[in-house]
Amino acid sequence: MRVGIVGLPNVGKSTLFNALTQASVPAENYPFCTIDPNVGRAAVPDERLSKLADLIGPEKVVPATVDFVDIAGLVKGASRGEGLGNQFLGHIRDVDAIVEVVRCFNDPDVSHVDQVLDPRSDIETIELELILADLEVVNRRRAKIERQKKSGERCYIKAYEYLDSLLRHLESGHVARTAPSIPEGLEYELADLNLLTAKPLLIVANVGDDGLSGETAHRWEQVKQAAAERGAGALWLAAKLEAELWELAPDERAVFLAELGASEPGLYRLLRESFKLLDLITFFTTTGGHEVRAWPIKRGTTAVQAAGQIHTDMAKGFIRAEVVAYDDLIEAGSFAAVSKLGRMRLEGRDYEVQDGDIIHFRFNV
Repeated sequence: MRVGIVGLPNVGKSTLFNALTQASVPAENYPFCTIDPNVGRAAVPDERLSKLADLIGPEKVVPATVDFVDIAGLVKGASRGEGLGNQFLGHIRDVDAIVEVVRCFNDPDVSHVDQVLDPRSDIETIELELILADLEVVNRRRAKIERQKKSGERCYIKAYEYLDSLLRHLESGHVARTAPSIPEGLEYELADLNLLTAKPLLIVANVGDDGLSGETAHRWEQVKQAAAERGAGALWLAAKLEAELWELAPDERAVFLAELGASEPGLYRLLRESFKLLDLITFFTTTGGHEVRAWPIKRGTTAVQAAGQIHTDMAKGFIRAEVVAYDDLIEAGSFAAVSKLGRMRLEGRDYEVQDGDIIHFRFNV
């Protein structure tokens, strides 16, 4: 599961990526500094994992992670191949969700690609290019289905009707995310459309070091409104400040946050929101006193599928899942106590894993 970081040139994408992954990606003041997509992995902060570690005292603690892809900046005409348009669009197709960085900070030393700082216009520029790319995909598929529906098969007729309505939706300037979902029974015919504007979206307002003050606060309101209109989430942070924060030692970082009046880094909010954007939940495993690990899975994952995330042999030889709810374990204080209270459950292969479940899988190979 990957999240792509997109935006116009010079909005702070690579700065944000550096802060998220503590990687070293060039962040220069010119378009297309990031030509090839850089991929990094960031740990998702989860207080539950820390409390489990305190309770069990394992040798190793492994958090859930999210992969981020820093994608080259987009310009007008990307859908026609302008700039690095073809690469940009291709890289977005390969991610599961999108974080769009929008510039809300003033800095005379960092040029804006359009010379005017207007967050709503920037959002519309990227959106238009993605819609145009989606229109091309829908038109091609519609032409193919039009030939197939001559067979008289109802599935093709229904698929054509859906694509026709989707085409009109996109042509009116709306994103696929706000269109009706694919009708039941047509998943096979339309499953691989992979529309760019259908992907979950989080818009990040990149503000200056002063946070939400003056004109920046007005720009943030514009971003929030634009996100709501598009069925997207929104948050703000100062990417440059976040990057500087992660260059400090942990104790210095805590002092810096206290001076800012912040309880935690802004990146923690972004990581949690990215996790939600992918519709992920977390279950935990404990291996004696050796390891406590958080596993990210899609909401609705069954016990046997979750076992397969750990190892395919566990799914093949699945017998049962011994499940304890996180809150029950913390309240009881130990696995022995929670078992004595009768709060350890035995679940079968079709059990739908819940967020916070602590699971021990029984299997035989």
